[in-house]
Amino acid sequence: MNFKTSPVIDQVGIEERVARFNTRSIKKQSKVSALKLALNMIDLTTLEGKDTEGKIIQMCHKAVQPGEGIADLPTVAAVCVYPTYVALAKKTLGTSGVKVASVATAFPSGNSTREIKLLDTKLAVDNGADEIDMVISRGEFLKGNYNFVFDEISAIKDACGKARLKVILETGELSTLDNVRRASDIAIAAGADFIKTSTGKIQPAATMPVTLVMLEAIKDHYLKTAQMVGMKPAGGISTAKAALQYLVMVKETLGAQWLSNEWFRFGASSLANDIILQLGKEQKGVYYSKDYISID
Repeated sequence: MNFKTSPVIDQVGIEERVARFNTRSIKKQSKVSALKLALNMIDLTTLEGKDTEGKIIQMCHKAVQPGEGIADLPTVAAVCVYPTYVALAKKTLGTSGVKVASVATAFPSGNSTREIKLLDTKLAVDNGADEIDMVISRGEFLKGNYNFVFDEISAIKDACGKARLKVILETGELSTLDNVRRASDIAIAAGADFIKTSTGKIQPAATMPVTLVMLEAIKDHYLKTAQMVGMKPAGGISTAKAALQYLVMVKETLGAQWLSNEWFRFGASSLANDIILQLGKEQKGVYYSKDYISID
């Protein structure tokens, strides 16, 4: 396939549109609903070398009951863990409805053979993962080997079976918005169920200009095929105010049908705590104590 024909991105135009999204205001009742929606879109994540069974169990409990003492909080959308912890997370979450996502494909670098990447994916799926978050081979992409990237994503998609596939572009390593658009087009064409900005290990991670470019790729695909693709900005989104700005951008770019955790996610665990604090203030009139909110 020829991916050299992806649209050229007007960076000035993208930045001007983002600036307009950031000026939108949300009234109090709508704000509460939007904050609960954002909380329900979060993938709580722990992807550290020091992860333990206890940490995974604690995160799963937080996923189901994000904040003590605050009424009517939704669950988050999913927890995201390494393949070795998928079975434990599934067992702990039980019938809560919270999904289990797993990174795969030699996360976060993606520097391995396709055989290893497929085995990594199969391990996660066999352990019960509902979703797979894969990383593209950025080195191959930056060499212009776009068909390699397409074929690899397609192979991982086949290995996912019924699990949904999120394709991480690692936009902080792609250098330009033109590259972000081209990588988005490749991932979508190869069968991604979601496209995702970042691993959270590279800075910059998610930004609004990058996310807008990816949303535009999703929009163009939808207009051509009537097929919806999800979006997940990940890394660097830590405040409730920022989350609401992202939701405004999604609604105005793609429409209200994308405003559910089936089609939009935040990869930002620290975001959950700020949303809980803001919702506590709306209910009680004072800020909830951080001492009662787990860090992870």
